[in-house]
Formats: sequence, structure tokens, C-alpha cells
Amino acid sequence: MDTLENLVQLVKNCTDCPLHSSRTNAVPGEGPADAEILFIGEGPGFHEDRQGRPFVGPAGNFLEELLQSIGMTRDQVYIANMVKCRPPNNRDPAPNEISACSKFLDRQIELIDPLLIITLGRFSMLRFLPGQSISRARGRLRSVNGRQIFPIMHPAAGLRRQEMRSAIEEDFAKIPGLLDVLRMQAEPASTDSINEQPADYAVDPAPSSLWDTLPAAPDSASVEPQSTESREEPAETHTDEPPPGQQRLF
Repeated sequence: MDTLENLVQLVKNCTDCPLHSSRTNAVPGEGPADAEILFIGEGPGFHEDRQGRPFVGPAGNFLEELLQSIGMTRDQVYIANMVKCRPPNNRDPAPNEISACSKFLDRQIELIDPLLIITLGRFSMLRFLPGQSISRARGRLRSVNGRQIFPIMHPAAGLRRQEMRSAIEEDFAKIPGLLDVLRMQAEPASTDSINEQPADYAVDPAPSSLWDTLPAAPDSASVEPQSTESREEPAETHTDEPPPGQQRLF
């Protein structure tokens, strides 16, 4: 699995779990190898199984609309799933099926090395945030083992219920800002100007008198006394601390 192309061929020929016996096509994933964003869904559905591509059904159409809303297209992101073959009747993937496919997803993450991993739905979120609720974890950036994880509800949920659609759209609107911050964090700090003065730097001459350094006294008629009653102490803030081992960035 040295390259994404090699990984795709291994997925298409995989027989490591029972799902291979009922698939029409395996769905390895697709997108640029240098994508900044990696979307991880649950598993292929009917349309994905027929075409061998991720998110090409109604949920995929909604995902493309969401990307357009933030000025992006699916050609700019990598889209993968927890399992690469469709579970019969679109049932939930079984633990042994997720385990069998985990090596492929692990390698995809390593090869793409995205700035941001966006999990779509409960199953992909649980891979990084076990034991958490999607309703509480959604829309909050977490750092997990050096990876930046941003959970969002699955687009299919937004097709069923309007309130979930609104929540998904709200979370998507945060993505451009998150990328800006993560890009800045990924850039090495410039040290060119540290401990180094410009060539034309010159020290100002010492003042001729101590009194030259003092500011002129203000006109007392134009100065209003400062009231101490209007000053307030800063409000105490409380943060929702993430579970041990996870760093909440926002």
C-alpha cells in the first residue's frame, strides 16, 4: 500500500470480510492525494455499490451542495468510508467488518496526511471519539493523536429531518475558518527577523536633558476626571474541558 493507486487495487480485490460476497463494486474512495480535507463516511449505499464511487446518491448530492456553499467542490477533497463494501440492505457495519477495513482507512490517512478530517455520522466519529454522542460532539474541533477531527452529522440525516439539515449547514459554515487556522499552524514560524536588526538600524541619540523625556502636561481644562465606577472586572469564563488525551481547539 505504497500509493493510493495501489491501495485502490487492494481494496477492489479484498476478501477479508463477508461483505465482499454481496458487493457489486468495492468503493475504495476518491480525491486528490494532497487534499487538505478528508471526509470519512460510514459505508457505501445502493448507488455507491453500483458505481464504485463514494457519495453519489442523494446524500452525495447534498454533500456537493454543502461544499459549494463554502466555495469548494468534491474535486478538492478526499472522500472515503469506514467500510469499503456495501452492507446488505444498508444495515450498520458490524465490528468485524469495520476492523477488516481499518487497515485501508489507516493507510489512506497516512498517505493523504490531511489538515482536517471531517467525520460524517456516528460510526466514523466513534473511530476517533469512542463513547461520545454525535449530537454533543458535532461542530467542535478536536485534536486526537495529532489529527484534527471535526465531527458532523451524516448528510443522509439532513435529508430526513430539517433540524438536522440546519445543524449540518451550520457546521459546514465553520470549515473555511478552521482551515485558515490549521494552515497557519502548519506553516513553520519565520525566524529571519528574530535577534537581528535591519542593516540601517541606528540607536536614537540620548536626550540632552532628563526633562526632554517627559510628556508635556495636558491642559487641565480639557481633561475629564476618570470614573472608577465604569471599570468592570473581566467576567469569569468556564470551558468545557475535553476528555483526557484530546485537545479542544475551538
